[in-house]
Amino acid sequence: MPQITLPDKSIREFDQPITVDEVAKDIGSGLAKATVAGKVNGNLVDASDLISEDCNLEIVTINDPEGLEIVRHSCAHLFAHALKQIHPTAQMAIGPVIKDGFYYDIKLDKSLSDDDLVEIEKRMKQLAKTKYDVVKEVVTKEKAVNTFEERNEPFKVTLAQEIPEEEIIALYHHEEYIDMCRGPHVTNMRHLKAFKLMRISGAYWKGNSKNEMLQRIYGTAWPNSKDLEDYLTQQEEAEKRDHRKLGRQLDLFHFQEEAPGMVFWHPKGWAIYSALKDFIKTKQDEYDYQEINTPQIVDRKLWEASGHWDKYRENMFITEIDEDHANEKRTNALKPMNCPCHVQVFNQGLRSYRDLPLRLSEFGSCHRYEASGTLHGLMRVRGFTQDDGHIFCTEDQIQDETRQFIELLSDIYSTLGFDNFEIKLSTRPEVRAGSEEVWDKAELALENAIKNLNLPYEIVEGDGAFYGPKLDFVLIDALGRDWQCGTFQADFILPERLDAKFVGSDSERYNPVMIHRAVLGSFERFIGVLIEHYGGALPAWLSPIQAEILNITDKQADYCQNLANLLKKSGIRAHSDLRNEKITYKIRDHSLQKTPFLLIAGNREMENNTISVRARGGEDLGEMSIDDFIHMLQQTVQEKK
Repeated sequence: MPQITLPDKSIREFDQPITVDEVAKDIGSGLAKATVAGKVNGNLVDASDLISEDCNLEIVTINDPEGLEIVRHSCAHLFAHALKQIHPTAQMAIGPVIKDGFYYDIKLDKSLSDDDLVEIEKRMKQLAKTKYDVVKEVVTKEKAVNTFEERNEPFKVTLAQEIPEEEIIALYHHEEYIDMCRGPHVTNMRHLKAFKLMRISGAYWKGNSKNEMLQRIYGTAWPNSKDLEDYLTQQEEAEKRDHRKLGRQLDLFHFQEEAPGMVFWHPKGWAIYSALKDFIKTKQDEYDYQEINTPQIVDRKLWEASGHWDKYRENMFITEIDEDHANEKRTNALKPMNCPCHVQVFNQGLRSYRDLPLRLSEFGSCHRYEASGTLHGLMRVRGFTQDDGHIFCTEDQIQDETRQFIELLSDIYSTLGFDNFEIKLSTRPEVRAGSEEVWDKAELALENAIKNLNLPYEIVEGDGAFYGPKLDFVLIDALGRDWQCGTFQADFILPERLDAKFVGSDSERYNPVMIHRAVLGSFERFIGVLIEHYGGALPAWLSPIQAEILNITDKQADYCQNLANLLKKSGIRAHSDLRNEKITYKIRDHSLQKTPFLLIAGNREMENNTISVRARGGEDLGEMSIDDFIHMLQQTVQEKK
């Protein structure tokens, strides 16, 4: 009979098999009410599962991360239950948990609207209030297939047929509705109290654009109504800060169907891009990076040698040309990444160990084919520019290069307004290249570098690249959202594949370690993050127009234009608005454009050779000479950088 060891090391013995729910009840009624699942010897199980052998047991509640995921997954099933009651002909596909919630892909003859979501959510709440039991049934593969054939659920039939014979198949019964899942799920609807359906989008079956298009319904779920309200408030703020909306409002960029996933940068947007690029270049110069530039179109031979042709071909833009019109086809690809090209630069001439570390950087323009349904403003594009860099070094130099990169990244992030970021160390995956000794050395070097900087970090076991361990740097924005941007990856494979060598102190030839690194990731995505972080009100040094000069009447037009020219000569991005509009209208207009400084000139200012300065947010800085304003702005910009 089972002997169960709890996390506090206490032991409970039972004279017959017992469920997780029953163990929780034996501990206390309060815990029993909160229990949504269990962890037996570290593995998640349903609260209704029987324990028949000695084990270690953790009770999982909705306040645990695993418990919240279970609640969200159960809400996906609750959505399906409600939908099928309202639209019995709906066919259910998949409904997984995602960050902050869940989604369900469905096939339905009618297109659902926001009003439909309100109706379905109302039905979900009605069902949850009945507090019905969710009953788990372990079945054979044959029974699962037959069950969904009988219920006219072709997507579920396909999924059931694809499950390996050795895997356990569980059906979850929600009264008259049946779903299939690995689980676990809540055993009773009383746990589902705070949820909301959010939006509708399209999605291809299994994410393959060759398959039919389905409707995808997104929802969110939380432990309680307060957490739900906090999340919805955050989402409302996020909607106001949506970079796509602000991009139009501030006239920064646009997209159009003739070039899907490619950015059309407008003058103001390109000013932000250029200022950011200059800033990154200046910082990298301080760490001895040598900037290079490599071709955008490269013959497939290089991609075959690097291994990308086999592993990444479906995401590459491929071209064929008739070489010299000799009926000889040559296959090229737009580069999806810069790494193989950087190795070609390293390979020109024989390198010595004295040349290492060699730090190469490139603002490399790359193109990747992303499915149209995944494109999302600046956050997910097909054409982008990386702040890319590759460090060629010896194994003994990895730790010092890690330290220097984190210092560079920390400096850049803090200047850009991100004082908080998380570091994740991803270790060796099951399928990997390289010896255990090399992996030991690389992982230890990355970890020691973080420790020596007294920075907190999280180890993500088995999530490293097949060619080496990596560090991912996750920004936390003004709304508390996570953005994985920076990366630092140690690669022992590509230099060997592309025959990169250096001469060691013993005159023998060795493959260098190649470190792939980026701080921003891509300019496009990072600018999207910046816009949302600041709500469009970028710091003065990044703002596309730093000072807008406004005349009150036509009499000051020439004066304002001359001031604008003077500011431009001083390196300030200035513009004069000489429209025949009321000054209050122009102030409001440029306040909505989030311009850092508005310089207002009337007759008094023109006579005194001064300007009245109004800071973003409406603060009146008073009247000052143009030289004093230039000095103030330059000092403000310098302090921020």
